[in-house]
Amino acid sequence: MKKILNLQCASCGKEHKTRDSDYLCNACGGTLEINYDYKLIKKRFDYDVLKENTAYNMWRYIDLLPIDSNEGVPPVQVGWTPLYNAETLADGLGISKLYIKDEGRNPTGSIKDRGSAVAVARALELDAEVITDASSGNASDSLACLTAGLKLRTVIFSPRNTPEAKLVQLYIYGAQVIRVDGNYDEAYELCKEATAKLNWYNRAAGFNPYSREGKKTCAFEICEQLQWEAPDKVIIAAGDGTIISGMWKGFKDFAKLGIIEKMPQIIAVQAQGSAAIKEAWERGGEAAKVRAATIAESISVDFPRDAFLALKALRESGGAAITVSDEEILQAIPELARGSSVFAEPGGAAVYAGLKKLVAEGAVKKDETVAIIVGGNGLKDIAAAEKSVHIPNTFVKPSWEEIVKLGMAQK
Repeated sequence: MKKILNLQCASCGKEHKTRDSDYLCNACGGTLEINYDYKLIKKRFDYDVLKENTAYNMWRYIDLLPIDSNEGVPPVQVGWTPLYNAETLADGLGISKLYIKDEGRNPTGSIKDRGSAVAVARALELDAEVITDASSGNASDSLACLTAGLKLRTVIFSPRNTPEAKLVQLYIYGAQVIRVDGNYDEAYELCKEATAKLNWYNRAAGFNPYSREGKKTCAFEICEQLQWEAPDKVIIAAGDGTIISGMWKGFKDFAKLGIIEKMPQIIAVQAQGSAAIKEAWERGGEAAKVRAATIAESISVDFPRDAFLALKALRESGGAAITVSDEEILQAIPELARGSSVFAEPGGAAVYAGLKKLVAEGAVKKDETVAIIVGGNGLKDIAAAEKSVHIPNTFVKPSWEEIVKLGMAQK
């Protein structure tokens, strides 16, 4: 791929050729980043090219993605999700501009479809026969969806706490599911072992740099939808940290190409019960393993695999990391829905809970533009959403008199 210069270790700096590894650094085991030839890309990719492009999906940015052509991309439409101007919520918070990037509008209802799309395209380029992942739901659902109908066998390592709605999707799409009697981290390690011993292609977050590249297209879309500008602050929920590192890479890509001039601050939001990145941020050091326990299973991680690059993104952007409680997350689900019509799963609602906390602390200036990334649709975890509202178990008889008794008949 001429547009790719190399894959470079974020820790030790060693450069790898694209054929050397699709995973971690073979010298120190560090995370790899993909380096592009921006001078070459700039010759064929700019505002005018995008304005003429009628393919409103993530592949409109293929010149900035690590695959050769559109021929091998999954046929399902991924990307170009709506960016809502949430005026009602902004007014309630006392800030001027709030935008909601609703990633729940992707094929399987989450931002993970972006990463899976690039990983699948890469696996097809390598003529892989089996692609695998470990996930508590969103990433594995996206992989199962995008490989359905393709000649690419999909094996998913699903931890015990996978929500039923997400588990059902795996079977509906026809993936081979290995249900692991353990948490996400244990399933992740078992998936890595299978990758090494069986030579499967692994999509896993923080392990495969190609899946990170897919997530940066969310940043591209935000800039394009805001007329070639980045927000002042972008608030992102963090589990493994790959969405943060991916989106920061996207903003940097556009800046290097001269498409945007200013860069946003990146704010990481974690659940208090799964706060490895927040704790590392406060210490000023590397992430350490925690014992994760939160209702927001999509961001429940003992050890974040992409913490190094996520923390780097926070430092480079002048950002920060905060935590919110499960109670604040549950409260945010109906508040977000009633103020913007966006139904978020707990991990997605965490960003709104985080925004409320930032505003209360005076960390958001009134004239700043803020974008929050709702990474997953609430229908993916109904059991959690039910805890955020009271559903009465009462009925009325099917008569008008009953409606009158309720006081509903008054004009």
